[in-house]
Amino acid sequence: MGEEQVPSEEAGSTYVVGDVHGHRDGLAGALRAEGLIDDEDKWSGGNDSLWFLGDFVDRGPDGIGVIDLVMRLEEEAEKAGGEVHTLLGNHEILLLGMYHFGDEEVPSDFGPRSFARSWEINGGLLSDQDGLTDAHIKWLTTRPLLALVADHLLMHSDTMEYLDWGSDVDEINAAAREVLEGDDISEWWEVWRRMTTRYAFRGPDGPEMAQRLLDQLGGERIVHGHSVIADQLGIHPMQIEDPFLYAGGKALGIDGGLFVGGPCLVVRLPWAPED
Repeated sequence: MGEEQVPSEEAGSTYVVGDVHGHRDGLAGALRAEGLIDDEDKWSGGNDSLWFLGDFVDRGPDGIGVIDLVMRLEEEAEKAGGEVHTLLGNHEILLLGMYHFGDEEVPSDFGPRSFARSWEINGGLLSDQDGLTDAHIKWLTTRPLLALVADHLLMHSDTMEYLDWGSDVDEINAAAREVLEGDDISEWWEVWRRMTTRYAFRGPDGPEMAQRLLDQLGGERIVHGHSVIADQLGIHPMQIEDPFLYAGGKALGIDGGLFVGGPCLVVRLPWAPED
């Protein structure tokens, strides 16, 4: 029997993980609790699918350790019939920008700008830069910005600015990859700038903006990281236990704020609040 004939009830589950920010052990513990890795941090999720929504590095102790773990799990899951995938977050753009351009000034009418300055301000760690290898650079550079998975539009940043790169998921991913494979510092800066914007789906216009993005790019619900749930709700990160469903149910925020004491949320899709 070919894979296409396997009954749908035997298909694996789909999980998403938000911003890890260098907290490798916290990530491993959360994945272990969901049965996706074993006590030796090896893939044990079978044919499940796991998507990381970016921001592996900065602000935490071991961004390179996080990247190494995810790269290894990607290989192990494939051998087991599962999948591990990664989207780029704004901090991956910052990490790569720092690596390629350092303190080179970005042409601007708004004062001095450089990746080095932004990297330092935003929690960049020398240990992450020093640990980067050619394999890391190649792998990160080829990650997409967006994905459509199980009727969900997966993205790192809760922003509409993805549309500045194109009108569909493939076009947006291709446009961003072209920039990251080039050496135009101004275009690189635009990727960083756009990916730092947030809160597009908040407030009274939030549901309309979310639906506009879904109508354009596909999917029934947006799933994103980037914006810490506690900041959205005005509570302490340690109070967070679940993802944040908002914008009339059209957007699901999954950044538990691991780097500020919140949980590493591993969310099974589709997600619904418990009664």
